[in-house]
Parts: sequence; structure tokens; C-alpha cells
Amino acid sequence: MTSLAFKFEEITARELRPELYELDGISRATIEAHYKLYQGYVNKRNEILGALDGVDLASANQVYSEFRSLKVDLTFAIGGIKNHEFYFAHLGGGGGDPTGPFGALVERDFGSVDAWRSDLKATGMAARGWAWTAYDWDEGRLFNYIGDAQNSFPVWNATPLVALDVYEHAYFLDYQTDRASYIDAFFDNLDWSTVNDWVSKYQIQK
Repeated sequence: MTSLAFKFEEITARELRPELYELDGISRATIEAHYKLYQGYVNKRNEILGALDGVDLASANQVYSEFRSLKVDLTFAIGGIKNHEFYFAHLGGGGGDPTGPFGALVERDFGSVDAWRSDLKATGMAARGWAWTAYDWDEGRLFNYIGDAQNSFPVWNATPLVALDVYEHAYFLDYQTDRASYIDAFFDNLDWSTVNDWVSKYQIQK
């Protein structure tokens, strides 16, 4: 019995929109290096699923150590794919204060845009890998949380709306160790129309 219960197909990396190569404060070189990392996650996902397709779970018990390793690596690779596709999707805008439905949610749940931005920036400074703004369907409100790695700290029944990558690869070429300045540049390049499209798609109501 092999380990895959489905027939997998290889995927390819999504192309970046041209405007991502002309961001304010985040260089083309950084985006190109960041994209190569994302491509690596896509390739790793394909490689791991191919390996899993050949694992025979009916064989000796030691197969499970190999199976576990592949499964853990798969969650990291898929997390890396999804997180980066999310991150790239909402860059390329004019930044500034959030507008529309998302802006209204921020005002309601944080009291002000400044409070939300300060909290997300502090969350990003404290994180090892990611900081997120998500809508919690159980509590009916936005909140900011840390995601230290590609596959850590999932929050069930919460929909992410802003993804801040704070791994060094996201900013070191431009800012060296000055993560705070990179986070400011991140805010300056957010595309609120994309974020508001997600609010609408998921029917998040103020």
C-alpha cells in the first residue's frame, strides 16, 4: 500500500506581477531573490510528493520514520508556497492607511489605524518568520499573531488578510539588520484593493 491516497500533479510557481519589481523601498534584487526562494518551495513540494508516492506503508515499521520526515517537510514546503503567494499578492499598491471594508474593520477592532499598524509592526519585530492580521470567525474580530515558521502557529477558523514576512531574506539586501525600516516599507507598498477583495470574497462583515 503506497502512502498517497490521491494522484498528485506537479505545480509551477506563479508569475509575479510587474509592479512587484518596482516597489518603494523594497528593491528588485530583493524581490528576485525572494521569488527564487518561493520557487524552491514549489520544487520541494513536487519532490516530496513524488517521494511519498513511493513509500510502502505495508512494509517494516521503520518506514514510519521516513514517512514522518517527508510529511513534516511537506507541511513546511506547502506553507512556504501559500505564505509567499499571499505575501506577493497584496504588494504593489500605494500603501497608506487601509481603506474600504478592511479599514473599517481595523478602526472597529483596534480603535485606530495607528494602533493596528503599531501592533502588527511590534508583532513582526517579535516574530522569527511571519506576522499576520487575520479575522477570527469565532470571536468576530481582527487580531494580529505570530507565525514563526512556514508551518507553525496555524490558527483554526481564522482567515488571514495581511501577511508580513520578516525572515531576513525579505529585507537583508536592502536593510541589513534594520527590520523596522523594512516593515515600514512593507506598509508603504500594500495594495488595499486586494485586501478588500479578500474581505468581500470571504463575506467578512463589519
